[in-house]
Amino acid sequence: MDRKIVLSLTSIVLIVLAIAILIPGGKAPDTQPRLPWDIEIGADGKSTVFGLSLGSSTLDDARKILRDSGSTSLFVNPDNQYHIETYFERMALSGIRASFVLALDVDPATAEAMYKRGVRLKSLESGNKQVTLTDDDVLQLSQAKIDHITYIPVANLDAEMLEGRFGQPKYKLEEQTEVGTIHWLYPEKGLDISLNTEGKEVFQYVNPKDFDRILKPLQEAHQAANNSTSKE
Repeated sequence: MDRKIVLSLTSIVLIVLAIAILIPGGKAPDTQPRLPWDIEIGADGKSTVFGLSLGSSTLDDARKILRDSGSTSLFVNPDNQYHIETYFERMALSGIRASFVLALDVDPATAEAMYKRGVRLKSLESGNKQVTLTDDDVLQLSQAKIDHITYIPVANLDAEMLEGRFGQPKYKLEEQTEVGTIHWLYPEKGLDISLNTEGKEVFQYVNPKDFDRILKPLQEAHQAANNSTSKE
């Protein structure tokens, strides 16, 4: 075989191998990585993560980034408080597979009207009710702002890895559950990482100004547990 042909074939093989290494699975490299530890706090105090700015980005923005429409449902708790969520199951974003739950900012009157128009009602073990919304209401919610994000990675993440990416949390609070859940709390990032010894880690992202919504209930439960223990 001609030496020039051999060299040409060798060059082609090397190029193919390089592409295979740089582009796993034949996919283009991520030029805008959206990773769970890349949290930016803007001058307005709003948190941006996964390319979404809490309180500003819409459900439609998230659908474009995740390339999926998700599943939107309305929930009602026993106190007749409404909240609406869109669930994206096992999405691959920047090389990490995870599920996303986006809580939408919808005023109570609008949510109540959607509840009354709901096409199916399901009672949950928690005591909450889950309502399947009409197609028109789901379409209307595409412009609803994202209030907060719950992120559940498929892979289990250990404490060493989390500390390396996020640093030491300001607080570590143990939740009084059978499985032993510890919350790593980063108020300045608006982040709560729930570490579960027998389950998946759960990340909650809120705007830092809203962090008391996460922190206070945990502190109160922790204090109540300590008081109960001291009395025994």
